[in-house]
Amino acid sequence: MAGTEACPTGFALKQRSRQFVGSVAVFEKVSYDGDRVLCEITPVKERDMNLSMMIRFGIMMFLQYAVWGAWFSVLSAALENMGFTGMQIGSIYSLLPLACIISPFVGGQIADRYLNTEKFLGISHLIGAALMLILSKQTEFGNLYWIMLIYSLLFAPTLPLTNSITFQHLTSVERQFGPIRVAGTVGWIAAGAGIDQWRHFLGLYPGDCFQLTAILSLLLGLFCFALPKTPPNREGANPWAFLEAIRLLRNKVFLVFILLSFIVATELEFYYILTGPFLVSIGIPEANLGTTMALAQVAEILVMLVFLPWLLPRIGVRNSLALGIIAWPIRYAIFCIGQPTWLVVASLTLHGFCYVFFFTVGQIYVDEVAPKDIRGSAQSLHAFVTLGLGLFLGSFFCGWIRDLFTETKEIAGEMVTTVNYFNVFMVPCVLTIVCAAAFLITFREQGKRGEA
Repeated sequence: MAGTEACPTGFALKQRSRQFVGSVAVFEKVSYDGDRVLCEITPVKERDMNLSMMIRFGIMMFLQYAVWGAWFSVLSAALENMGFTGMQIGSIYSLLPLACIISPFVGGQIADRYLNTEKFLGISHLIGAALMLILSKQTEFGNLYWIMLIYSLLFAPTLPLTNSITFQHLTSVERQFGPIRVAGTVGWIAAGAGIDQWRHFLGLYPGDCFQLTAILSLLLGLFCFALPKTPPNREGANPWAFLEAIRLLRNKVFLVFILLSFIVATELEFYYILTGPFLVSIGIPEANLGTTMALAQVAEILVMLVFLPWLLPRIGVRNSLALGIIAWPIRYAIFCIGQPTWLVVASLTLHGFCYVFFFTVGQIYVDEVAPKDIRGSAQSLHAFVTLGLGLFLGSFFCGWIRDLFTETKEIAGEMVTTVNYFNVFMVPCVLTIVCAAAFLITFREQGKRGEA
């Protein structure tokens, strides 16, 4: 058993340490209680089990986000080349947020009540692999839309469930989860580089990102069955639990924060959906699109591991949120200018500050302001408003704005479609400026838990 006990001293300590390391336990930490030397002991088997768990969960998280990243950042450019309108592209991108809204009531409940989590994950990804192969052959909007809807309904529950299964088996979530989650971001980056290499060897063609996703989904689906057995809780979770947090909206500051988070989330879709085609329009080869856009995830890792833990304790939640929200219009302003190319590419790294300092710090703020008994529900409300409803409506808004500033002309006997990206990106730029101003005027630091 792990625990703390008085340590022997001198030669006896060396002898006992050798005994523990060889068979039973190792000394992890030495502390002092008056004249006594205390040793925190972790059994070797438990230590090795934790390492094995972390490796397995790290691989799971790597593949989970590689599956997502293989298609998400490059699909919009492919769809635009296939002649889809902005509203059609936005509609397809809206399906995953829609599925994220539905998943707690469907997929999450199945995993909570009826099926082992690792089996649910494995089956979902194996079916997803088959659906991705089918998607790779589709060129009509109707077929793409409905198959992507089915895929999204299968994939969406796996995002929270990969966190859930990890939390259930780690011995120290605070220390162990961070490196595991970072493996997910690394997987997204690897997928971006992977799709570029895929295109380098096989050529650029419609549906190539779906084929790579299918392979990754197959690998992940099979690997999930090697994860620790995690049986369902027959009592299940309350699917309406997040409604308890609605009472927090009586707090005017929290209400403003939620509303601003919703608006900012809608503008996030301009980055997710339109950055790919925009970069192609300014001269970035589509075959290099995955690697180029992966710069954002590299920055996200750097900000998460370095800047956030350094700045947050020094400047506080309010100033951290302000830093995050101010980074948004700066990025979109650079997109509006559209040159030089190196500056536009460099501005992708602002995504780390945009996302981490607004959404991640936002989650920290929600945890601080919510009373203890509804913290989980408050986080569910925040996720529902931003990653669910915000991204869902933002997909349509983004598609509509793109079509509004798109013009088709006949040039030299050919119909040429041109998107005025200056006008397109001016919309999220202005809206996020307004959000930043509203935030700075209305938001103040938390006084005590449950009160703004």
